[in-house]
Amino acid sequence: MQNMLPFLRAIFAIGNLLCFVVNTLVNWLLPRKPPTYPPIRDAVLLKSVGELVNDIRKKKITSQKLVKTYIERIKAVNPSLNAVLEDRFEQAIKEAEHADNLIAKANSEQLIALFSRYPLLGIPFTVKESTGLKGLSFAVGNIHRKNIKCEQDSEVVERLRSAGCIPLLVSANPEFCMSYETNTKMNGKCRNPYDLNRVSGGSSGGEGSLNGCGASTFGLGSDLGGSIRLPSMFCGVFGHKATASLLSVKGNYPSCDDPRLVNYLTTGPITRFAKDLPILLQVMAGDNYKKLKFHEPIAVKDIKVYYAYGFSGFAKLTHQPTDLDIQLAITKAVKCFEKGGLITKEIKLDRFENAREIGLRALTELQGVPSVTGQSHPSKKTLIWQVLLSLVGKSQHNRDAVFMEWMRLEKVYISDKEAEDFRVERKALKEYLVDMLGENGVLLVPTFPTSAFAFNTGTLNLVGVDLMLIFNILGLPATHVTMGLDKRGLPIGFQVVAAPYQDKLCLQIAAELEGAFGGWVPPIPNDIKS
Repeated sequence: MQNMLPFLRAIFAIGNLLCFVVNTLVNWLLPRKPPTYPPIRDAVLLKSVGELVNDIRKKKITSQKLVKTYIERIKAVNPSLNAVLEDRFEQAIKEAEHADNLIAKANSEQLIALFSRYPLLGIPFTVKESTGLKGLSFAVGNIHRKNIKCEQDSEVVERLRSAGCIPLLVSANPEFCMSYETNTKMNGKCRNPYDLNRVSGGSSGGEGSLNGCGASTFGLGSDLGGSIRLPSMFCGVFGHKATASLLSVKGNYPSCDDPRLVNYLTTGPITRFAKDLPILLQVMAGDNYKKLKFHEPIAVKDIKVYYAYGFSGFAKLTHQPTDLDIQLAITKAVKCFEKGGLITKEIKLDRFENAREIGLRALTELQGVPSVTGQSHPSKKTLIWQVLLSLVGKSQHNRDAVFMEWMRLEKVYISDKEAEDFRVERKALKEYLVDMLGENGVLLVPTFPTSAFAFNTGTLNLVGVDLMLIFNILGLPATHVTMGLDKRGLPIGFQVVAAPYQDKLCLQIAAELEGAFGGWVPPIPNDIKS
């Protein structure tokens, strides 16, 4: 398999053109299907985690009231969105009652100690199925795992529960988390809260959907190639992919023993409120939180802002063009920072031209990844047959899952010699970014080239993976920042990237932009009774 790269790039160029044509036609022809669920009518649902913790501590609201309010909201929206796989509402109410009893018995001094030990006491949250919640579904959209329940909380779920959080449910994800649309044979379509004819993203699509319509205080997702950031973008919320190995992935599925996996895959928070991200990251990171040096703040005025709108030159042929509305969102952010006295600089993405190939090849080299077929070592013939069956809806697996596994088996048609060249290029790219960003620089780049696309176009839209996947492979932190709606009424935004362990800069910039531009926009105007 020598010198296959020209062939592969030709395939990507054709795929890029088809994707652009299909997305354009869909945007012209597919009617918008507005939300059919009710608006938010309880102001409690509009409070951040920080505000809710304060209200619970001051006994302005009980955990039971908060949990029941979110359960009611989830029940109201899920018939439209299909985001919930399995719930534990009854157990959650009992856990909220226990939290309330602890608070009721505590005097002022004891309350300080109580919330020092349990900083998120009484706060409900939702969990992506693949991240592992004890006793609930752990099938991850795969027919061979249909009745499997999670035997033990994942490490990050355990940390959140140890901090006093109360899990409500597990939410939808694609089969083995291998798709940009959450749409499985087992569970059907998880829909976008802004347009029910469009995807919520993947693979943390259920969390994106629930958070986007105000049905979760925050969600726990995972990200191997944009799986937190893409649903956050499509559903109008914030999502953070942490520095490599900062957050545990122990207890996630699918998984493998390859030590490289923990450098690529991460868990992380999805939330409507950027100001909650540091609070959640502190709990999720455990002792690793010290590595982020939040006790050494950097003034906003001292942050350097680099930015790029997309690819130029020959690279335009193999990469999707960035929607004008997303480019304008980046421009608005840059102008805002310039007005505040920050240094800004546009850069070219020439060094990212092979980002897709670098990222995909790195994933194919992981050893021991389980197969969607249930076989230990499926043949190429088996996978090709399943891909063909999926094209006519006859496979028991989802097209993206078997297609990606086939590509992994074939090592994305990149030769070992070309792969070695990419490893060298990858190292140079990381060194370039780390040197450029330093301890006070951030890079603003598109999360994805377009707003939410239609169902059954996810395979084509995989060509847009590059500027998400590459930051997993490089191990850099990245936060998706929501920046309002495009002309179709769909959420848009971009990601903020920093050097390793400079996650605080991503979160700081996200909070600044939330304050300047408003952050999350409800899919339906709120109807709060005064």
